[in-house]
Amino acid sequence: MDFLVSLDDLHSCRVAEGGVAELGPGEASLRVDSFGLTTNNITYAIFGEAMSYWSFFPAEEGWGRVPVWGFANVAAAGDSNLDEGRRIFGYFPPSSEFVVVPGRIDARGFVDVSPHRAELPAAYNSYAFVDALPLYEERLEDQQMLLWPLFFTSFLIDDFLGGEGLFGAGTAIVSSASSKTALSAAFLLTRREGTKVVGLTSPGKVEFVEGLDVYDRVIAYSDIASLPQVPTVYVDIAGDTEVRAAVHGHFGDELRHSAVVGATHWDPTAPEGGEPLPGPQPEFFFAPDHVRRRSADWGREDLDRRVADAWRPFVAWSTGWLNVVRGTGPEAVQAAYLELLDGRADPSVGHVLSL
Repeated sequence: MDFLVSLDDLHSCRVAEGGVAELGPGEASLRVDSFGLTTNNITYAIFGEAMSYWSFFPAEEGWGRVPVWGFANVAAAGDSNLDEGRRIFGYFPPSSEFVVVPGRIDARGFVDVSPHRAELPAAYNSYAFVDALPLYEERLEDQQMLLWPLFFTSFLIDDFLGGEGLFGAGTAIVSSASSKTALSAAFLLTRREGTKVVGLTSPGKVEFVEGLDVYDRVIAYSDIASLPQVPTVYVDIAGDTEVRAAVHGHFGDELRHSAVVGATHWDPTAPEGGEPLPGPQPEFFFAPDHVRRRSADWGREDLDRRVADAWRPFVAWSTGWLNVVRGTGPEAVQAAYLELLDGRADPSVGHVLSL
């Protein structure tokens, strides 16, 4: 089974059923056990065309498979060198099964070298054997599916800003403050000496976010003008054009950097383009680019170790507020997807799903 989304209307979705794939030379079949669904996956859908997210898992004409992170087991190894039954963590389609062409197999995992993925970001093509992952704990699989990809992105954002000395700023503003990516970023940024982190969120979520005690200050979007005009960097996870304009308009040249990370506040009717904003122009932060940079600087094993060391205290903190909701079957997947797409999700909830 495949959960499909219309490329022309993200609210239009369905499940397609097919037969068991016949494996070709070098191919193996993975049975997708479970996967997490958060607003991060909605960002994949929104930027599906612009950032080639639809290209990872091709579907029938006019439809796409929204990428998800989860666990799978090798169902059929074919003539590959994978061991049947081996458990794997990685980037999957929202499907019951998934065919890969395993290449560059080593003790840590493998790379899907399917021809259509050759030109796509390598960071998404790697699959890890769970028994070789420094961070893996069976009891924390739910947290790994739901939070690890977001935390990894936030680790890279924090590392990027830290490497730039926060562009001379002492304050970091993070939008969509209740989102799991924002919470990850705030958790890391507040640990930087001399850095104040401000969360922007909707009025109805201010109390929830304040209760997490991870931001120095939490305000509603309508109160941006109340912030002191001091050197500041903006981590834009909401992707809301009006909020972005308000931040740039209020801070002007005191805004030292504006990083666009996500689109949790997607509005399909919002106009594109327009006049340049005051201050530095927004720059899209593409995590795979920073992965390549740090892998070259540190080596991939050292990068993985650093992220795992940062992950452990974060995941321990998250168990105090993360509410895992499980669902099985097409209806559960569709309901969770539409809830997230429409912005109706409880920020404390993380959906763990299976077809």
